[in-house]
Amino acid sequence: MPTLPDFRLAAHLARWEFSARHHLSASDVEPLTMAELLDLADDDGRARWASLSLGYTETAGLPVLREAIAATYDGVTADDIVCFAGAEEALYLAMQVLLEPGDHAVGVTPDYQAAETVPLSVCAVTGVALRAEHGWALDVDAVERALRRTTRLVSVNFPNNPTGAVPDETTWRRLVRLCERRAIHLVSDEVQRGLSDTALPQAVDLADSALSVNGLSKAYGLPGLRIGWIACRDRALLGMLARAKHYTSLCNSGPSEALALIALRARDRVLARNRRIVADNLPVFDAFFARYPDLFEWAPPQGGTVCFPRYLGQDGVEAMCAELVAQQGVLLLPASVFRSALTATPADRFRLGVGRRDPREALDLWATWLDKRR
Repeated sequence: MPTLPDFRLAAHLARWEFSARHHLSASDVEPLTMAELLDLADDDGRARWASLSLGYTETAGLPVLREAIAATYDGVTADDIVCFAGAEEALYLAMQVLLEPGDHAVGVTPDYQAAETVPLSVCAVTGVALRAEHGWALDVDAVERALRRTTRLVSVNFPNNPTGAVPDETTWRRLVRLCERRAIHLVSDEVQRGLSDTALPQAVDLADSALSVNGLSKAYGLPGLRIGWIACRDRALLGMLARAKHYTSLCNSGPSEALALIALRARDRVLARNRRIVADNLPVFDAFFARYPDLFEWAPPQGGTVCFPRYLGQDGVEAMCAELVAQQGVLLLPASVFRSALTATPADRFRLGVGRRDPREALDLWATWLDKRR
């Protein structure tokens, strides 16, 4: 296997996530506690949890869990789902299974680093940048120009991490139709989906060859369960993915699957709780950035929990983020964490997360730090 580069996001978080006092760049919603989740369980869920055997589980995932996942799509059954140890494993194995040397892939940037570095370890990859000057708009014409005879997949992530961008539905459907017409797999990372009352149709609901990648880490606020999945109606491809999983996690954690089933059966209540957190936070962030119009260009996420504000200070975003976490214990992720080998990435941005509860103390510390530097 080719050597993969350091995962910049993971390395940066490993250094600061658990030592910083405040994580203002988190991409998940405030995680639920075990007590909160178990309070949502129905009688069957509580019985399953109490009688759970700590043995191996099925490679594709607990059948009743896959049924609950399938119910979040239109026209998808449990047989169209394979579960993984988080969406990260799902993305990694999808890229490995779909691509071979000599193939070509297209990735929309900025992106989650694995979505480009894993394909680059296998074959040629072309990047197509979201248009920052137009609110991080998706340019389907640019994607089409990037396609080659050997293109096997197009990789996208909406709501986008780190920008929070969501294309309009007409543009989205154009992209899906383009991939379907050219017999190209669309790999759609949809882990930030679920926090908006209006959302794009999921890729698997629009095309038989599309792969919808999702999980419980972001919108559901359950990253510790490490439950992700791929939904796809190409059964042969799903079989290949399941066999590839034999070489990685083999199967999911039984306790995690039981808890995931509880969460998915209580999906409406979980997502309503998480939407409230985001909705309560947005005016707080609006008020903070309104104090510093000379230092920041801010727009809230179009979907999901993250956005990519611009920092206008003369010291630069890298210095601002480094000094803020070292001096005040407030963690932000600078643009360098999200730089792409495929396209130019704006160097004056930072990722901000709006999904954690009670950001006021962190924002107060940030404001104090900014005010002292004026």
